[in-house]
Amino acid sequence: MNNTDLQDYSHKRFNILTGEWVLVSPHRAKRPWQGQNEAVSNEKRPAYDETCYLCAGNTRINGEINPKYEDVFIFTNDFAALQSDSPSFQLEEGLLKAQSEIGICKVVCFSPDHSKSLADMSPNEIEKVVLAWQKEYKALGENELINYVQIFENKGAVMGCSNPHPHGQIWSQSTLPNEVDKKNTQQLNYYKTNNSSLLGDYLKQELEKEERIIFQNDAFVVLIPFWAVWPFEAMVVPKKHQSSILEMDDKETLLYAEAISVLTKAYDKLFNTSFPYSSGIHQAPTNAGDNAHWHWHMSFYPPLLRSATVKKFMVGYEMFGSPQRDITAETAAQRIKALI
Repeated sequence: MNNTDLQDYSHKRFNILTGEWVLVSPHRAKRPWQGQNEAVSNEKRPAYDETCYLCAGNTRINGEINPKYEDVFIFTNDFAALQSDSPSFQLEEGLLKAQSEIGICKVVCFSPDHSKSLADMSPNEIEKVVLAWQKEYKALGENELINYVQIFENKGAVMGCSNPHPHGQIWSQSTLPNEVDKKNTQQLNYYKTNNSSLLGDYLKQELEKEERIIFQNDAFVVLIPFWAVWPFEAMVVPKKHQSSILEMDDKETLLYAEAISVLTKAYDKLFNTSFPYSSGIHQAPTNAGDNAHWHWHMSFYPPLLRSATVKKFMVGYEMFGSPQRDITAETAAQRIKALI
């Protein structure tokens, strides 16, 4: 860490992908904690749970029976947040604005084994999940009503996950959601000015400094972004400029799976618990436009701060001012890297 000021004094860091700032307060990392402590479950889940709506062969809440799937199983969400048959409408009454939004929501079961998470799966098993993501991104993106496909996972009850079975979701919709719209603008503006990838150029700097790199293989880098908000936030970035996950070849899909495996396993070791997080892939819209400015990436936002029971709360200043963190990105990177 060449700049000791960043490790000792309060400062702001700029997020090049959103155009927003995060307040960093490293001197607060040693403050005593007398706040809420989360309950930690050491429950060992069975490989099969007859009460689970996602286990193979079980009946879901809508009465449909899951097949006896052996690896990845995908179905349309029984309680979808977006409706594919919503009528087209628009409201404009002075400052009151609303418009219809349509979409298709899917559930992706990663494994038939109820006891597992991605951290318990091998790179070859995770690769099957990646191939499923590619298939759905392509199929949903080819629907003329869909202009963006959001792949994500909420892991752990503290992240609002209502079912512990290993699974993620895919929400596809007709417009760009807020975070994606910000990243689209930032990447496009940079590409127009520099004729190069914003994330690609950032990655070159990170690889030179090696201060926030956790892991890398021939195709991917896992790092703590300079502007990270969450205590142990991480990002998986392809070394090649690729706009979407469809541009990976067979070798790269396995290397991507390896990167996910390495990170999630290290997470579980950090506080000796099944590490909760929300993860998501940001990639090019499926609007048939020229999205050469996009450099796809996967982000992990874990809430745990000091232990398996102490989490980061986004309240107060974070809600009314801007995001804030205590532990620096460099310190977080060192701690996770030491566990690989």
